[in-house]
Amino acid sequence: MRQLTLIDQVIHHIDCSLKAVHASAQGTGRPDPAKDCNHIELSAQEKKHSAGLMRVNHTGEIAAQALYNGQAIGAKNPQVKSRLKQSALEETDHLAWCKQRVEQLGGSTSLLGPVWYWGSFSIGVLAGLAGDKWSLGFIKETEDQVGAHLKAHLKSLPENDDCSRATLQQMIIDEQHHGDIAMSLGGQPLPGAVKGLMTATSKVMTTISYRI
Repeated sequence: MRQLTLIDQVIHHIDCSLKAVHASAQGTGRPDPAKDCNHIELSAQEKKHSAGLMRVNHTGEIAAQALYNGQAIGAKNPQVKSRLKQSALEETDHLAWCKQRVEQLGGSTSLLGPVWYWGSFSIGVLAGLAGDKWSLGFIKETEDQVGAHLKAHLKSLPENDDCSRATLQQMIIDEQHHGDIAMSLGGQPLPGAVKGLMTATSKVMTTISYRI
């Protein structure tokens, strides 16, 4: 296989960012978990709130794509690099499901998508360069924090929003799976200070993307 030049890699990552932020991602073809949900009519306020939560989750999936793609650059072990790329592919399902649900609720995805992507990509590159065991530990901590957000959103969703709920429930299962795989490949728990910084950064992103 031909080795990608620096220009090829730059073009590839720009293409990845455009697909994550702007395109209607198709995912891997897995069935939409909300396909057979009960489409109960929500009030205007309920729709606005659900759309805000699902916009946050879509933003999180943009960040996940960027993190995985950035970490793959610095991965030393071919198995780790392959797993990062596979996890990124699997999470395109989440990207597609969240985007679809936001639009069904009459909302729009975050206007700051490019900021979230390239900021997360930079963090991913740094995590990858720190070494595979720390990069994998970073994945585990990221997935744990995402899972906690999703569980909180389940409680916050309007009672009748079965469609958003079905999507989040499947996403929680997938995030747990990706985190477990990362640790099985040799991931190490991150220092408390790094976890705290990640939590603070996530809080900023979720607060802003709920509104914009």
